[in-house]
This record gives sequence, C-alpha cells and structure tokens, in this order.
Amino acid sequence: MSTYQKKVVVVGAGPVGCLAAMAFAKQGWKVEVYEGRPDLRLSSSKAANQQRSINLAMSHRGIAALEAVDPELTKRFMNTVIPMRGRMIHSPKGDLDSQLYDKDGQCINSIDRALLNEELLQEASASRNISIFFKHKVLAADFNEKRISMRNSESGKEFSVDFDFCIGADGSYSVIRRQMMRVVRMDYQQEYIKHEYIELKMPAGVDADGKATFLLDPNHLHIWPRHSFMLIALPNKDKTFTCTLFAPSLDLDHLDTPELILEWFKLHFPDALAMIGEKTLVEDFTRNPRSPLICTKSKPYHYQDRVIILGDAAHSMVPFYGQGLNCGLEDVRILMTLLLQEGVVSTLPSDKVGSSYGVDRSLARALDRYSETRHEDLVAICDLAMDN
Repeated sequence: MSTYQKKVVVVGAGPVGCLAAMAFAKQGWKVEVYEGRPDLRLSSSKAANQQRSINLAMSHRGIAALEAVDPELTKRFMNTVIPMRGRMIHSPKGDLDSQLYDKDGQCINSIDRALLNEELLQEASASRNISIFFKHKVLAADFNEKRISMRNSESGKEFSVDFDFCIGADGSYSVIRRQMMRVVRMDYQQEYIKHEYIELKMPAGVDADGKATFLLDPNHLHIWPRHSFMLIALPNKDKTFTCTLFAPSLDLDHLDTPELILEWFKLHFPDALAMIGEKTLVEDFTRNPRSPLICTKSKPYHYQDRVIILGDAAHSMVPFYGQGLNCGLEDVRILMTLLLQEGVVSTLPSDKVGSSYGVDRSLARALDRYSETRHEDLVAICDLAMDN
C-alpha cells in the first residue's frame, strides 16, 4: 500500500522556525516555511538587520537544542562563537570588576543573531524535504480545515495552503497566535516595559603591528550598569563589539541633538565613548532605530493536533537574562522529544488521507504534554529575565 507524507507548515524563518523545519524534515515530514520578510541572506536585508538585532548569548540549552537536530552543524557553528566566561562590570569611575559565571569554566557564547539565522537557513534550504518562501504573509488560518490563507507580497497574489500540522514561529506579534485565539481559550498576557534599546558599534582597535585587535577583553560580557539604564557590549569575530543601550523612553527622548548625546555619554559612559568614538556614536545613535522591549505569556501553546506556537510567538521575554532565543531553540528539542515518546509518525497509509484521517491521537497527546509541562518553566524564565 502506498503512503502519504504528512506536511507541516512553519510560519516564520527565524532561528526557531528554521530549527523546527530541520527537525521535522529529519523525521520524514514534508516541510514548507513561509516568511513575511525578504530573505535575510540578501545584502539589502543584512543592512537592515545590522541596525537592530541584539547579539545573542548562546548557553548550553540553546547549543543542546541545535545538537539534538544536527550535531555536525553545531560543531561548525561553535567555531564561529566567542566564549564569554564572565561579566565585566564597568563602574562610573572606570573601575573593572570581573565576575566569572562558573567556577568550573562553563560559559555563554557571543554570536551574531543574523549569522546564526543565515547558517540555519542555509542548512534548511539544502534539505530536499524543506521548501522556503519569503515575502509571504499570513492573512488568516482555519485550523479545523487545516488551511492557511497567504499573500505573496511581491505579486499581490492570494492563495491557500493546506497542512497536516502548523507551527507558529512568527515572533512576538504572531499572526498564528492571534488566529489560534479564535478557537482556543488562551490565557494571554502582554507587557511593554518603559525601556527601549538602540544598537551601537564599537570598532576594532589596531595593535603595534597594524592588525585589528579587541579594545576590551573579548571573553567577557561587558556591562555598564547605571541605575535605570545600562550599556552592554558583546564581542564579534571581526574584533568589534556590538553594544546595546537600554534606557527609559523618556530619557532617550531628551537626547535629540548630537551635543546632548555626547554630553550624556561623557557623563555616564566616558570609557565606552572613548572606544566607540564620538562620530561613530552620533551616527549610530541617530540612524539606528529605537526598539521596544516586550514580555508575553500565553497558555496553552497548541490547539488539538493542528497547531503549536514556539519561541517568541509563545513567550517573548526581555533580554536581560540572555535566554530568549535559547528557550526558543529548546522549545524545538522538547517538542521533538515528546513526539518521539508518543510515537508520532510522518506518514499515513494513502487510504487514511482525507475525511477518514480524523485526529492524530498521538500528536494530540504530545502537544497536550508540551503545553502542560513547558508552561511553568517558561513563565519562570520570563519572570527571571524581567527581574534581573
């Protein structure tokens, strides 16, 4: 008897969506990924990403999730990270205080978010079980009929896509989550904090031989804590640092001229300003967007055997604990573990397709277990991030 290969539609081609696509493809599912934005591997997309993407601090939980799906990719990926063995606190007077994360040498790892996403996109694109479509926006979803309505942003064409299972990995403002609320009695909480963030760049220095060098110790996460605001810096492979300023919106509103920007930095971050450079600081501060910080919580994360939300679509958190993406990648690992435990399969006998298919009981059980067991951990990490 012939078999039918089940199809999962993943909405969102960020790191979590790509890892989910790879995990399902590895288990034999046919996978289609739909992303509303252009392909971030294009040069035009890279310029925009450099203005607003916070560097990532990859921890063991994120690395373990990557390794569970693709060990070889993880080995290559680990060659691109910079280990940060502790935090370096910069006082207003310029004093340094190194605080190691672990007495046994465990560390977190600095990685450019776009670089990680590109690596995962490349790997997903290479799979013959995965098709990726950019500039495709979700208009609506009917989970009972297992159908999503889409629009191709380039052509303007609207069409429908059928699926056997849907994954919403489409971020904090998830369309899939909103569509789920039409059929699920979902508890949902959203909170904006008073802070926003701006990304800045600290250039590489030059050593005595004329070679690029780090201006700060690259094996630390550098933090300038200043009461209600702070500056952080994470190292990059090209010897630069990606700096992120977190400050209340009202404070940032007042910094509306180059003179005020420089005066404020000279008062609060004089050592950082000397390394960033006045011209670079003013250019980045005035050009790069101010981005909001949001925390969301939801439950349940699924509907029957039809759909689940993962990553920021399920649990956005502020970045102060450095675990947002790590948790999103871990979502994928835990989901796949439960699918295997419940014996979820990627194929069906052809005579079971259609009206006789009904509910996939093993998949429904796995998703029930996911919502019940994952929620407490995710709420805890969201609260820790907010309180940190």
